[in-house]
Amino acid sequence: MTYGNLAPDRYPPVSKLLHWLVALCVLITIPVAVWMGRAPEGPLQDGLFNLHKSLGVLILILVLLRIANRFIAGAPAPEPGIERWQRAASSAVHGLLYVLLLAMPIVGYVANSAFGASTPFFGLFDLPPIVGKNEPLSEQLFMLHRWSGYLVAALVVMHVGAALQHYFVHKDGVLQRMLPRALGGR
Repeated sequence: MTYGNLAPDRYPPVSKLLHWLVALCVLITIPVAVWMGRAPEGPLQDGLFNLHKSLGVLILILVLLRIANRFIAGAPAPEPGIERWQRAASSAVHGLLYVLLLAMPIVGYVANSAFGASTPFFGLFDLPPIVGKNEPLSEQLFMLHRWSGYLVAALVVMHVGAALQHYFVHKDGVLQRMLPRALGGR
């Protein structure tokens, strides 16, 4: 399916924008998560937790928008010459990233609520608690959230590595399909 008058071998501008916004948020969230766990208790740690929670809510919103955009705008056909197993691996990694980037913020939000903590959105407002206080539940959910984060980090490394391999080794157009035109994208 094409979007507007764009050729079927490239992603539409809105798809690219949403991809890179999610990528930026994830790439900020991962080190913030590590740093917040190691920071001494106090205002710095509180600020890092609030930033992490806010970014999580933003990631959830952006991923929902990405999914809606994908249904509306579609995606280009697979790059010619990509082997079947590579397309399958790519689909699996992308699918798992979508599932985790939807589930993680929700699990974090429920865990936060069960812990009795607020879930702020960049100081603009706090999301209301979704469940009552239940610290044993919050501990289990925070552990699930943490391990899902490790999996997301691993998948991001695989995703970036594959994109760079296509660009530098295979010298095909896989990466350029998602790059903005200003950076050499199609």
